[in-house]
Amino acid sequence: MGKKSKAPQYPEYSNGAVTINGKKVATATKKGNTVSTNYNMSKNEKSMLNSIQGNMNNSLKNLFNISDNQKNLWTQQLDAMKTQGINSINEIYTPMETNLRNNVASRFGNLDNSVFLNNLDKITNKRAQAVADLSNTLMTAQNNLYNEELSNRINTLSFLSGLNTQLNNNILGYLNAASANAGSGNSYNQNAYQAQWNAYNANRGNSFFDTALKVGKTAATFI
Repeated sequence: MGKKSKAPQYPEYSNGAVTINGKKVATATKKGNTVSTNYNMSKNEKSMLNSIQGNMNNSLKNLFNISDNQKNLWTQQLDAMKTQGINSINEIYTPMETNLRNNVASRFGNLDNSVFLNNLDKITNKRAQAVADLSNTLMTAQNNLYNEELSNRINTLSFLSGLNTQLNNNILGYLNAASANAGSGNSYNQNAYQAQWNAYNANRGNSFFDTALKVGKTAATFI
């Protein structure tokens, strides 16, 4: 009798890996019934990721908090605008009042007359309107300072979030590549295993057929 062939053994799980410049950056392995993927993060990547996530947490926590230093800077800016605005108003309306007084005094010899009072009321009303406009301008400027600060903080947070997403996507890409490599190896092993089984079954069939022929010939000699 010929040597009996053994049934093929089911292949072990094929691990997967991604290697860059000789360094294994991602792996896919199986331990027991658990298949896991792992990314070997470098020190620089870990430091960068921790820094980004730390800044994101701080940005979110302090998004609407305005420090006293920032408020003081805004107050200084607004005070400067107020001073400049008042000076501009005085530069416009003080000469007008002075000219009116001098004009009336030269023409009428005194300031107690209706022409002077009527014109003075017009100048006073215009000055009051200019002061009101300045107040509205300062209020708008204050709101703009806050909105600009908030917008800058949101943009910074969005930028940090984008960096964090990009890093995580890169890591996920390497992990998927390692898993795909493992899947490719396991697919190859499965196909090879199936081919071995087919060959094994074919050999078994041929051996059975040969044995049947031998038995048939032996039986024929006794007839």
